[in-house]
Amino acid sequence: MGAISDTGVSGRAQRALMPLFLISLGVVGIENALTRYFAVAAWSDYGYWIISIVMAGFALSGVVVALFRDTVVRFGGPLRAILPAAMILAAALGFVEITSNPFNPLRLQNPATWQAEVRNIALYYGALLPFFFLAGTYISLIFLQNHREVGRVYGYDLIGAAAGAGVALGLMFVLHPFVLAPALLIPIALAAFFERGRLKGLGVGLATLALAGGEYALFTGQAPAFSEYKAIYAPMNTPGSRVVGQVRSPQGYYVLLDDFTERVDADLSNNAQMLGVPGPPSTLGLYRDGARIAALPTAEGLDAAYAPAALSAAPYLLRPGARTLLIGVSGGWRAAEAQSLGAGDIDGVEAEPLLHRTLLEGLEDSPPIRLPRFRRLDDGPIAAALSAPEGGYGVIDISSDFIDTTPANMNGLTVEAFEAYLGALRPDGILSASVSIRDFPVYALRVLATARAALEARGADPAAHVLVYRSAWNVRILVSPTPFSAADITALEAFSSERSFDVAYAPRHTPAARPFNDLPRVNFATGEIVSTGPDDALAREIPDVLAGRPSPTARDFHVRAATLDRPAYYSSLRLENLPTLIQRLEVLPQAEIGGLVNVAVLGQAVVIAALVLMAPLLFRRRTGEPEPRRLWPGLYFPALGLGFLFLEILLIDKAAIFLNDYSTAFALVLTSMLFFSGVGSLIAGWTQARPKLTTGLSLIVVLGWGWLMYRYADALLIENLHLAAWLRGLIVVGAAAPVALALGTFFPMGLTQVGNGRLLPWAWALNGAFSVVATPLANLLSRDIGFSSLLYAGAGLYVIAFLLLPAAVSRRASSTPPPVLDLA
Repeated sequence: MGAISDTGVSGRAQRALMPLFLISLGVVGIENALTRYFAVAAWSDYGYWIISIVMAGFALSGVVVALFRDTVVRFGGPLRAILPAAMILAAALGFVEITSNPFNPLRLQNPATWQAEVRNIALYYGALLPFFFLAGTYISLIFLQNHREVGRVYGYDLIGAAAGAGVALGLMFVLHPFVLAPALLIPIALAAFFERGRLKGLGVGLATLALAGGEYALFTGQAPAFSEYKAIYAPMNTPGSRVVGQVRSPQGYYVLLDDFTERVDADLSNNAQMLGVPGPPSTLGLYRDGARIAALPTAEGLDAAYAPAALSAAPYLLRPGARTLLIGVSGGWRAAEAQSLGAGDIDGVEAEPLLHRTLLEGLEDSPPIRLPRFRRLDDGPIAAALSAPEGGYGVIDISSDFIDTTPANMNGLTVEAFEAYLGALRPDGILSASVSIRDFPVYALRVLATARAALEARGADPAAHVLVYRSAWNVRILVSPTPFSAADITALEAFSSERSFDVAYAPRHTPAARPFNDLPRVNFATGEIVSTGPDDALAREIPDVLAGRPSPTARDFHVRAATLDRPAYYSSLRLENLPTLIQRLEVLPQAEIGGLVNVAVLGQAVVIAALVLMAPLLFRRRTGEPEPRRLWPGLYFPALGLGFLFLEILLIDKAAIFLNDYSTAFALVLTSMLFFSGVGSLIAGWTQARPKLTTGLSLIVVLGWGWLMYRYADALLIENLHLAAWLRGLIVVGAAAPVALALGTFFPMGLTQVGNGRLLPWAWALNGAFSVVATPLANLLSRDIGFSSLLYAGAGLYVIAFLLLPAAVSRRASSTPPPVLDLA
């Protein structure tokens, strides 16, 4: 096999870091591709599993490499030749397995079928964990072989990961989500071509054969498809249905369908025929990742003759001829409705990127929107309100599908957004917000709480400035800068009575004893109906919410105002009542399951992290020669794993508000953080002899950045929402760069201190294990406390890490390693 060398780096084979760059590129690219796959094949909430599986694989590999450290180093050359091929086969076979997995999220919520779905989840882990375990083993090996160049190694790793995120992002524009992962096997195979040493030919041959075999298995196996529980499944399989067009992008995989089931999603009165109003017209259906997001007009155009019977019509009848701002245009139908109801000039905000473009350009068989007195705005909802025309709007109308068209839209239903809307209205103007009560009335109460907070910030009495009316399916909440008049209340009562809608709240109004649309009170814990006859549970609780008093619903759900610091719309579950939630799992809205998924992933992550922390006990049992007793790595590397992810997730969510698009924010922040952290790691490699000085300067940057974020970020964010999208993107990158550069120095400085013994791969494993903990924990903290909690916790964890790091490079860190096989 070759001569034995006692050098710290076994010749050119270990010095070549281009393979590491390509492996990191492929691994992170596949991680992103799998996340997209889960968004299409299941709901995006289950994408948290991918992060969990990735970091669990890395953590497990670190522990195994630590246990067998001497063997791994001795056979490092053969392992580097074999591992790329093994990774390709593991990834290909794992992807084939997950595409045939019959997992159904709806059955997971059914008490009779959930056990089988838990087994299916375990099969996901079994299918994907081997690939990420092998990837973590390869990266751990590179660290061991180059322990004196940790900064350089980690820099290549992170910059390769940044490239992987960027490549995956670019491929999303051209490839179907189901073939992204197969395409990203190629960089892993290319890594073998950049290896050096006598076994390069073997590695190239194995990687080439593995790539050919893996791609054959992927493209000849069971083809991935939309699952039957996705909204697109039924219409796509309707006789005569036709796929009119497809669009691929990082925001999602869009399909435009033509089938006889597609109609405008308008909440119409049961009395529509008595009113002489036709039903909603046929449309095309636009689906993103299998979920319906809009109805687009056919070539026949927009015919909104149904509008007078719609629940949304009241504001236009109360303020005839008013200049209108539409928050969500719903493929153009909301604009057509407003115009048919006599609105004046209409401005429309459509935050969903494809819908925004479709208004101007059309999409395949759906024509562009050409309506007189209609103007499409390029701003997000808050920016549009802040730049309102002189004199203000008479009506600001938030569409019923606004909250579900894109994740960033939740920021449009916050206290800060409502304050901007109220400021954009003329004194007697009306803000109209639609809220679905199909699942729970709690969402209507939460939007009311948000309106109350915005009105109180203006010094107004909420009880006099709010009207609420509803159908069986939706609620319309009307808010005005000035108190509603008696004439307004009388007109709304007449409008509702004629259409069999119910006025749930108005000043000096007594709700009907027998409402048109029964909404009974239900005991959530038992599932029993409390009402003894026709009832309006919402009407009973609105006065409490407007007065700021606890309502009965608040015992089981969060009834609180949403803010830009805590904007999550689907976050009503009180997770402290976990036993009750599990017992009532079958009735929970699918959108609320994300919180429970986070709890499950967090529980699993804590177990993994605890096992990795105890790994040194295994070192002692296996070798009989324990590593030196050093406690600081057991705290230092977990602090980095938690702190880095906390700050990264904070930046992603702030950027989502600023860019008004979550997917773009995720891609920009992830790529920027990885790249600049990699640059920071390279800098650390040059200054590794002075760990305290380097990390001390970095800590000053982190704390200074945190103070600026705390004091100025939200204000500057709102003030600059009017800037062009490309300029806002540059600002996001500029905001991420300094903190990422500083954060990138801590990890290599710590690895330099632990040396090249078993503690080095253990440190890698700790960082991975606590990164698994960080993702669900950060989501739960931001959901229930606010994004500011991530800023405080992240900065505090880096202070702790700085205090824990030894002041000088330890002797063991610079000691001579055991002999390795020289394959150069």
